[in-house]
Amino acid sequence: MDDHLQAIDALSYEMRKFPPSAQFVSDASTNDQSLYQEAQLDHEGFWARQARELISWDAPWTTVCEWDLPYAEWFVGGKLNVSFNCLDRHVLAGRGDKVALYWEGEPGDTRVVTYADLLTEVQKFANALKKLGVEKGDRVNIYLPMVPEAAVAMLACARIGAAHSVVFGGFSSQALADRINDAEAKVLITADGGWRRGEVFPLKPQADEAVKMAPSIEHVVVVKRGNNEVPMINGRDHWYHDIVAEADPVCAAEPMDSEQLLFLLYTSGTTGKPKGIMHTTGGYLTHVAYTFKFVFDHKPESDIFWCTADVGWITGHSYIVYGPLANGATQVMYEGVPNFPANDRMWSIIEKYKATIFYTAPTAIRTFMKWGTQEPAKHDLSSLRLIGSVGEPINPEAWMWYQEHIGGGTCPIVDTWWQTETGGIMISPLPGVTVTKPGSATFPLPGVAAELVDEEGGHVSKGGGYLTLTKPWPGMLRGIWGDQQRYRETYWGRFKGRYFAGDGAKLDDDGYLWLLGRVDDVMNVSGHRISTTEVESALVSHPSVAEAAVVGANDATTGQAIIAYVTLRGGLEVDEKVLRDHVATEIGAIAKPKAIFFTPELPKTRSGKIMRRLLRDVAEGRNLGDTTTLADASVVNELQRRAAETPAED
Repeated sequence: MDDHLQAIDALSYEMRKFPPSAQFVSDASTNDQSLYQEAQLDHEGFWARQARELISWDAPWTTVCEWDLPYAEWFVGGKLNVSFNCLDRHVLAGRGDKVALYWEGEPGDTRVVTYADLLTEVQKFANALKKLGVEKGDRVNIYLPMVPEAAVAMLACARIGAAHSVVFGGFSSQALADRINDAEAKVLITADGGWRRGEVFPLKPQADEAVKMAPSIEHVVVVKRGNNEVPMINGRDHWYHDIVAEADPVCAAEPMDSEQLLFLLYTSGTTGKPKGIMHTTGGYLTHVAYTFKFVFDHKPESDIFWCTADVGWITGHSYIVYGPLANGATQVMYEGVPNFPANDRMWSIIEKYKATIFYTAPTAIRTFMKWGTQEPAKHDLSSLRLIGSVGEPINPEAWMWYQEHIGGGTCPIVDTWWQTETGGIMISPLPGVTVTKPGSATFPLPGVAAELVDEEGGHVSKGGGYLTLTKPWPGMLRGIWGDQQRYRETYWGRFKGRYFAGDGAKLDDDGYLWLLGRVDDVMNVSGHRISTTEVESALVSHPSVAEAAVVGANDATTGQAIIAYVTLRGGLEVDEKVLRDHVATEIGAIAKPKAIFFTPELPKTRSGKIMRRLLRDVAEGRNLGDTTTLADASVVNELQRRAAETPAED
């Protein structure tokens, strides 16, 4: 590849390698190259076998995949019901008494929900929704805290063929209204409130404000959780417990077409208008059932799985509700924050339920680093046998901390790359097969075809490029609700015949993939295209640093200058020059930050992602844009003050 076409400079190099232990390999669901070889020889045949073996079908499909770029249909003609696959078939097989959910509320209250319990509740609520007029093809909005009723609501919709649209409970009434109106939802399911940081946050008042702006809503169902006083409008509002108590306990799972719309999930777009990502039934369920089984090496007879995501995000859809339940898994579900009542809450939950698989986000891991090793050290985490990472690239030193202090130095780490749009995991180690490198998502999974390209779409075999997908996959989005032109332009318009959703990556000498974050976050410094991820990883590799965020700010000399925001580990201090020199040593002088601002917190969304857009605004002295999705808006105000007071180093 010509140098002038280099999409993103590859600066860092990781030498450390971690093979799975002999014991893990011998016990793993797959421990050789056979899945890769099978998928390579027959892409469609591979996915057809997963669908046959992992999913129960009411009617067989006639065609595995119909591909008319950029539209795919999978298992055409096949019929199935997602709710039946997640619940009924396990109960019918005699596993009704198996625990589906160990639920823990933030205040410490608990519930144990078996598969039989969950099936009964889902059938009743499905009938309650029918009584409210919900029919196959309708859309239902769900705006709930992390309570079992969130999963019940999703599965009840799936049972009767209504598409659900889950909105994260931290979103504003305006964000909720936008999503309701785009989907033209008929029913909204919410709660009086939920627990967060030791207090009840009200949801029903937010929902009421949204419904004022959403004329399509006919009924509002309210789960009682916070016990806070809320107004109820007669005829429109219904208490969940009342309508479920009155409902018939039997609701047959209706066979759905494989391409029946299962859910909409909205993701933010550059135009400001959220995109309603469409996922359908047979292909999506096959993808998440397959990836859950093999990426997490799931053992249904012994594993206790915990994914710390919220059901409002795709991770919660795929790896709290549909993937685990399709596999008959037992899992932990937690309502609250990781530091209530103290910084060791996560580790106390692992110890309490003897969780064996733990799946969380790099931003959480870096926060745990900041709080110190003494927190996990208070608890017995020896039940863990596999740990995972999701949501963004993980810094190599955060990976190492995670392995040593949470995984006990023995747990394989599955660092997973995927998106709302892909439906399920796409790039990840297979824990019984893959030799891992700290910070690398390693290789595309069997059945996934990924390739790096340069600015002109040419193949990149080494170094930085744009990450594209070259073949259809079962869990892929089926479009953007109500705007298929936007779907074509957003995901298929940049590189002919390839799916591209905006992420950069690099390939090292061994063929390992390293995600470099959004290409929107790539900085152009004196002609070098530098990934924020690599500079952040270099900063985090310093023993004093827990977390870092890097942005490019306009600079008259270099085009863009690197500005870093750094959070130190508890009780430690370090000089700015030391960190700048450390970056130069790690990845080169070209990547030295022009300025470093120390801050106790970074501005993050309620899902935990760093808002680099706001950091760029701070760095360039602009007025801040919308901050409503921030977990703590005061963080950027403090950064603005510090930036105004701190001269940048030459």
